[in-house]
Amino acid sequence: MNLTPEIELPTSDLSEKVAVITGGSRGIGLAAAKQLGALGATVVLVGRSEENLSAAVSALLELGVDADAICVDVSDASQVAKKIGEHSLAAQADFLINSAGVMSEKMAKTLRTTPEEWQRVMGINLDGTFNMISAIGPQMAQRKSGRIINVSACLGRFTGPGLAGGLAPYRISKTAVNALTKNLAAELGNGTRGVLVDAMCPNHTRTDMGGPDAPRSPEEAADTIVWLVTREHSADTKTGLLWEDRQVVPW
Repeated sequence: MNLTPEIELPTSDLSEKVAVITGGSRGIGLAAAKQLGALGATVVLVGRSEENLSAAVSALLELGVDADAICVDVSDASQVAKKIGEHSLAAQADFLINSAGVMSEKMAKTLRTTPEEWQRVMGINLDGTFNMISAIGPQMAQRKSGRIINVSACLGRFTGPGLAGGLAPYRISKTAVNALTKNLAAELGNGTRGVLVDAMCPNHTRTDMGGPDAPRSPEEAADTIVWLVTREHSADTKTGLLWEDRQVVPW
């Protein structure tokens, strides 16, 4: 089944594996769901819109992908814990992909950002990532097996295009996601205890956030996610890093 003809998919067999994908009803998250589903994984999409989730699951099922959904606001810690705990597949997920994210208002410089705007962006981008990790990560650590991939952004780097001013809540939330990634990876032994934790930068992508004129397709953006999920884990595997196009980039 060739779901993404412009991308050379890995050939791993992910049968019997479960991937939970936030922001999975559209954009990069849905593209990752299609690619992982094509490799045999069961995908559980997480989002806030019942309508969008239903449409995405139906589309995946038509493609032969085993799919389900959980409707929850990832910024709500108690509801995330409840909904994940009640879903037998999600609670024992092998892969967690934190793709849910929102952009800040265009004029949201630090001194112009309202507390409400700050909390809105941080709630999804940072707290949502933490809440999902808190709900799913412990069983991965206990089983000594799992992959956590946090979708970050180049605008959150201390190098390159990052932290150059403007879009303050967004940039800073992604910088914090990078820190969360690196810190969690260290706490889990940087891969020596069976769980790989990484962040990735999808670059400017044709999504609701990126707009129709962005240079990358969602499938191209999702490629590094799928590669991080499927790559071989050995004593030499690098983790706790920021990846772009399957290559490490500076924080």
